[in-house]
Amino acid sequence: MLWDASAIKDYAIAGSDGHLGTVNDILFEDSDWKIRWLVVDTGYWLHGRNVLIPVSALGHPDPAKREFAVKLTRLQIRQSPDAEKDLPVSRQAERRLYDYYGWDPYWTTSYFGGGSIAAPFVPPLFHSGSVPRDPGTVDTSQRDGDPHLRSVEAVTGYHVHATDGEIGHVEDFLLDDAKWNFRYIKVDTKNWWPGARVLISPHSIRSIDVARKRVGLNVSRKKVRESPPYDPSKTVDGAYDETFLTYYGIKWVQP
Repeated sequence: MLWDASAIKDYAIAGSDGHLGTVNDILFEDSDWKIRWLVVDTGYWLHGRNVLIPVSALGHPDPAKREFAVKLTRLQIRQSPDAEKDLPVSRQAERRLYDYYGWDPYWTTSYFGGGSIAAPFVPPLFHSGSVPRDPGTVDTSQRDGDPHLRSVEAVTGYHVHATDGEIGHVEDFLLDDAKWNFRYIKVDTKNWWPGARVLISPHSIRSIDVARKRVGLNVSRKKVRESPPYDPSKTVDGAYDETFLTYYGIKWVQP
């Protein structure tokens, strides 16, 4: 199912033994557009600490309850390393979290082979009776920030530029909760093409420029304008995906 990323913000995070917080942001990898972390505000019970929860810990979102169920306890969250508030989140911080929970980082070869991160990250969670590793034992030699880790909150509003000029700004992201990636970004084109919203595939995005707050495309304005129309009131289904990707010359694979 596809979700607006903005609709998931403020969803409650329900742990196995109580409320853990609310979704504050989503961090994704701009090289493959897979979601890596939910940024969760723990609110009153941990005095507003932000923690990072990997998607492997999540169940499917429940729109009726506006919550995610997660396979984590309050004690695990309380004792987890603090999340860095600002990007880029360093690999050191990510490594601390993975080591604490006993998982392998998504950038290692353990789950993907050869360092590839093209497959969904679904490592095992705690086995019954296991004990988290001591965060103090983590190798802290890799301190550089991950240059490909992006924040949905930050990128929303970025100007979108085709090869021949600006077309609008990022309005939202369409999230696939089966593969935990972003299938499309929504672009509001009202300053260029009044009243229209268009979808852009990550395949058409060549760069995200943080300094200039700009998303660069590898297609022209004409190509975008003549793309299959997007109706926000209708569900984006497999038929639309096939039509859209065929138009852009992208191989379509049945979900």
